[in-house]
Amino acid sequence: MTGRTPPPSPRPPEAGEGSAPGAGADVTVAAPGAGPNRPPTAAAARDQVRRLLTAPAGDTPSAVLDDVLLVVTELVTNALRHGGGLTAFDARLDGGALTVSVADASPVAPHTVPRAHAAAPGGFGWRIVQRLCRRVTVTPTAGGKTIEAVMAAYPEV
Repeated sequence: MTGRTPPPSPRPPEAGEGSAPGAGADVTVAAPGAGPNRPPTAAAARDQVRRLLTAPAGDTPSAVLDDVLLVVTELVTNALRHGGGLTAFDARLDGGALTVSVADASPVAPHTVPRAHAAAPGGFGWRIVQRLCRRVTVTPTAGGKTIEAVMAAYPEV
């Protein structure tokens, strides 16, 4: 015996931790067979997307990454705060496009706050999401809705 503690065994990936192969692949953040991916906080969802975009082949510039993470924060926070809870989360990288899907338990579609109420706190997230995304789709589901947001993962030339 040398008195040294052996190094810890590598831990298996947890649900929601996926590795991202090279750019251009259709990659999902959720581990296969793990059931719905439901990060408990917006910060956890951001971490998943950050890992996806900064994986070995990812070279997302910080300005683009900041915009993407802002959209993820807004969508997940709204699902948790106003949508009856997050029921599923997914992020896929396909070529230069990142698609983020957020499902919640509310059938009510997001809306912007009228200008008359602009002094009230909050209410600008949906407008930010629409401004930063190439496409945003709201799809009613049996248990609420799914919002799919498509963004550039790399700067557009």
